[in-house]
Amino acid sequence: MVEELVIAGVSVASAAVVYTVAAARVVKQYERGVVFRLGRLRGIERGPGFTMIIPGVDRLRKVNMQIVTMPVPSQDGITRDNVTVRVDAVIYFKVIDPSDAVVQVEDYRFAVSQMAQTSLRSIIGKSDLDDLLSNREKLNQGLELMIDSPAMGWGVQIDRVEIKDVSLPEAMKRSMARQAEADRERRARVINADAELQASKKLAEAAGEMSKQPAALQLRLLQTVVAVAAEKNSTLVLPFPVELLRFLERAQQPAPVAQAGAAAQPEPGQQAVAPPAPGPAVEGAAVETVSEPEPEPEPVQVSEPEPESPAAPEAGPQAVREPGPGNSSADPTAGEAAGSEPDGVTQNAEGPPSVRPLPPAA
Repeated sequence: MVEELVIAGVSVASAAVVYTVAAARVVKQYERGVVFRLGRLRGIERGPGFTMIIPGVDRLRKVNMQIVTMPVPSQDGITRDNVTVRVDAVIYFKVIDPSDAVVQVEDYRFAVSQMAQTSLRSIIGKSDLDDLLSNREKLNQGLELMIDSPAMGWGVQIDRVEIKDVSLPEAMKRSMARQAEADRERRARVINADAELQASKKLAEAAGEMSKQPAALQLRLLQTVVAVAAEKNSTLVLPFPVELLRFLERAQQPAPVAQAGAAAQPEPGQQAVAPPAPGPAVEGAAVETVSEPEPEPEPVQVSEPEPESPAAPEAGPQAVREPGPGNSSADPTAGEAAGSEPDGVTQNAEGPPSVRPLPPAA
């Protein structure tokens, strides 16, 4: 009898262990359990930890409550300004209602993925290329609203959607590169012109200050020379003031006038003839200029023979006046012996004699 009781107890204990093992379930912290009893949903969700179900009657389905990161495959589309682009994105979502996620949709992950792809293509067609490249925050918000609206009935909440990459055709990339380069060059020219304007104003102010003190320009020149020489150059370039060139040009201008004055001076061997003094004109007066006098025999009028006196040294050709009624008929040599010169002849000690006009005979 006792043996039968022991065997029955062991059998019951074994059956209890088998039942417990078959009915025991463990739900993790990030999961929730949905129980179907005979195919009907039980309204009570099983929380994390140890739980029991009826083997063969209940079926427990676990749902992950963590945030799921799902990449959206690249989608080809045409923007509103007729540019072909390829856009890919990433979506973050989580299950907020395990019962709806199990009952309302067959596979909520696949449903969210397909909805993300279609919404991304719709966003591409409604946007311009500039919006896809620069205004992505607005596009992300619009894409999130488009996906979140149907997902709420599936017990899924869309956390955020981000556009990762926008691929452009090579021709469009080259066009955009040229446009960006032209824009940068324009801005560089504007900045350079502004810098030149500011520099010109500062230089004008510096020139005004240096004009007050001429020595400042020389000091600046010396500073420039020192700066050039500090680089260990073998060639030293000194600036040449333009004012010095102008001074030399003005100094060379009187040179032709000096040459004209030198040309007006008589050459050696020529006698300069002074202009006649102002006065009444004398009738019968004659002026003769002798440049190179030739020695000629002196005409001598002899009235009577006299003993010869010592002859005076020749002083050049003389002009002989014919005796008139009021003139003496004495020997002209007597006047020379007395130390006087005949009328009409002026003796020049340094050159040939000059002839002056003779007064008319009375």
